[in-house]
Amino acid sequence: MAVRIALGADHAGFALKQVLVERLRSAGHEVVDLGTDSEESVDYPVFAHAVAAQVAGGEVERGLLVCGTGLGMCMAANRHPGVRAADCVTVAMADMARRHNDSNVLCLGARLLDGDEAWTILQAWLTTPFEGARHERRVAQIDDLAPASGD
Repeated sequence: MAVRIALGADHAGFALKQVLVERLRSAGHEVVDLGTDSEESVDYPVFAHAVAAQVAGGEVERGLLVCGTGLGMCMAANRHPGVRAADCVTVAMADMARRHNDSNVLCLGARLLDGDEAWTILQAWLTTPFEGARHERRVAQIDDLAPASGD
């Protein structure tokens, strides 16, 4: 199933982003590349917020963010209501991020993954469905800012 996906990267993730853009387009996905456009140093939150805003606003179905580790991008993206960003370094993590958490933004670390590893994780994340059922309640609680009941 082809999806409309927004991509963003900082300087550390630029090269890997370029590889993934090509592979996504070759696989028939519609890619919205929000930068960066070189390996010149930039601030990762700018790109994380741009991608997360498009996901939160429904302009795209999914988002992909790439930086050195994926951590900073993930933290910034998750500040947006309705965004469930997951930093995944294995296929199993990507699978569970989709099945149980309905992740709509994938974060990848260019310093941790090569192009083939990142592509395999991305493919798993794109093709794994959300299971729903008991997980729907839990996903709804992610955006609930009220404190937990304590149990």
